[in-house]
Amino acid sequence: MPESELLRLLRQHSPAQAVLSSRPSDRGLADEARFPFLALVSQIEMKTALILTLINPAVGGVLLVGPRGTGKTTAVRGLVDILPQVQRSTCPNGCEPQAAEIVGMDGVCPQCAAKLIRGEPITAPDRMRLFELPLNARLDDVVGGINERIAMEQQKVRLERGLLAMADQNLLYVDEVNLLANEIADAILDAAAQGIYTVRRGPLAATYRARIVLVGSMNPEEGKLRPQIQDRFGLRVLVRGLTDSTDRLEVYRRVTAYQANPHALRATWAAETFAATAEVAEARARLPQVKLTPQVERTGIAWIKRMGIDSHRAEIVLFEAARAHAAADERTQVNLSDLRTVAALALRQRRSPFMDDYFGAQADEEQEIASVVHGSTKSTHKRSRR
Repeated sequence: MPESELLRLLRQHSPAQAVLSSRPSDRGLADEARFPFLALVSQIEMKTALILTLINPAVGGVLLVGPRGTGKTTAVRGLVDILPQVQRSTCPNGCEPQAAEIVGMDGVCPQCAAKLIRGEPITAPDRMRLFELPLNARLDDVVGGINERIAMEQQKVRLERGLLAMADQNLLYVDEVNLLANEIADAILDAAAQGIYTVRRGPLAATYRARIVLVGSMNPEEGKLRPQIQDRFGLRVLVRGLTDSTDRLEVYRRVTAYQANPHALRATWAAETFAATAEVAEARARLPQVKLTPQVERTGIAWIKRMGIDSHRAEIVLFEAARAHAAADERTQVNLSDLRTVAALALRQRRSPFMDDYFGAQADEEQEIASVVHGSTKSTHKRSRR
């Protein structure tokens, strides 16, 4: 069966020769023209992982690990042109129809309750946005805190939303995630895992939604990532420099074309970008109908057991990524090919050498406890002679 248009776009290798001779135009503006996502040469695994997490946020985000200059940040920023639309609340209080369905009309404000009774929508389609965590961000900037300006000027205390709340239903990019202060990293990962978080400042408290698509990147030369942070990301991509000479030369050509005339390069890839945007939206709409077959379930669990992985996040991420891949390939049933495609991304580094050693060290103690419980005296006598 031929692959879908979206998967074909991720694997294509069209040259950017058409813009090499274009003359740059001086627009006199400090506007931003991002490098097209699909114009990245090769790096299929990285592009696939990022697209899968857009299609299915339940994948749990992506961690990009690799040296400087391999296109990690360029790839994430290029996603802006492919980000799909989501339904956002039009209410200043953030009311959503799901609250009324679960709790009843008491779950929304009176104005939204009246709209729902009249059959009027309280949400509207809006495109996802990219939020980047500044390197100098404080904890209050991230989770929210007291508005200092209002406190000083008006002598009033009011909680302001932080970056996590503003990034609700958006993509949050954390570069150099391994260099983040522990308290900030913990706050981001806990909120991303729960989809909600609460801020308390003295007697004041506020709860915010944080349904974010989390993408992090790091250079392992600059320091390791704590295991608890590493395990929170769904997919992990090892981003290496390209080894093929032709590919590396094409990278140079596209970068120089972008530097000479970024708008021309974007125009060259406009049709592919538009097609990918539509394909991602269709895949997201198809995702709820995508199911796992019993064979796929048994195979995935067998792989995890053979690798000795304890974390149950392994099967969650593996199966959700496989569902996203099937949706991207315009299918409603996951097959073994989907599972094989995402296996390395989902299972990479899930196994913990520390836990293997720990459980191994506990084996003797567990055996002694079992012998005591089952009434054997041989082990206890041996213990008493020590």
